[in-house]
Amino acid sequence: MSPLKFFTCFTALLITTFINAQEKNLKAYNNYDFVPGETILFEDDFHDTQDGEFPARWDLISGQAVVNKKDDKIVCLITEGSYGSIKPLIKTENYLTDPFTVEFDFYQSEGAYDIILFFKEGGSFENGKGLAFSYSLSTQYFENDLSGKYPEGDEYEFKNKWHHAAVSYKNGQIKAYIDQYRVLVVPRCGFVPQEIRIGGIGSLETPLQFANVKLASGGGMNMLGKIITDGKFVSHAIKFDANKSNIKSESMGFLNELVKWLKDNPAVKLEIGGHTDSDGEEAFNLKLSQTRAEAVKTQLVSMGVESSRLIAKGYGETKPISDNSTTEGKANNRRVEFTKI
Repeated sequence: MSPLKFFTCFTALLITTFINAQEKNLKAYNNYDFVPGETILFEDDFHDTQDGEFPARWDLISGQAVVNKKDDKIVCLITEGSYGSIKPLIKTENYLTDPFTVEFDFYQSEGAYDIILFFKEGGSFENGKGLAFSYSLSTQYFENDLSGKYPEGDEYEFKNKWHHAAVSYKNGQIKAYIDQYRVLVVPRCGFVPQEIRIGGIGSLETPLQFANVKLASGGGMNMLGKIITDGKFVSHAIKFDANKSNIKSESMGFLNELVKWLKDNPAVKLEIGGHTDSDGEEAFNLKLSQTRAEAVKTQLVSMGVESSRLIAKGYGETKPISDNSTTEGKANNRRVEFTKI
């Protein structure tokens, strides 16, 4: 076999392997029902912080924290402190709405303590209310402390891997997810969350590790009715890798519900509009938005929606809905819009 033919075959094998792995990951989320909020309040992937520095868009409450690169992620580490914690720098106090959602990735190495999402309520964090994420997801200092176990494998298999955490709050109810599983439901938490912190007990040897934090107002599928009443629905629930068009698994909560809605409304036809922020070259953004819109259409068709009901169109950075000079503005501009046609 010639070197060129070998390279061509090897490349084709890599592409096929990647596509098969992506399809497997998406199918694993077939029953996922978490839908993030519609408006981004705060988002940070830590890429604007130099390696070895404290995260630029956070404030230190206790302990120590530092940003480092781990594998293909930029990670924040809580390295010291009994219940060390940091909080996002958000100018508005008591910024959490009803409903709201929180998402982040976390890595629990062998011997590390749980990473905790703390809630402020009644003007204070002092009562320690929070959700502790690990193989066993549990509440802390709620009126009724509850817990649920990750339903796959055992605790040993759970550790030393990246996991995706998601939390939704609505009318006093909290739902908490790890990866594709809803692990814990608190029907009535007994308080109204106002702000968040992230932390726990970390050390230099076994730091707490998290990445890709996203906080949003809203949540649930009530916005889909806007397609009927207003003719348009804006979604930030469909996620892609940076500068790529492969759909992330955690997008399936929204896509599952959208498919159900489309099947219940068989006369509706939609344009799937891809939109980016203004970072990068305009021509690249236009092409990226088109391939992302097409990826969404392909996924919906694979889930049973007729192709003739969908049109994919990329708009690039030409139709911003927020200020591209801020991180949250850029996050709101990176979106998929569904417009009735």
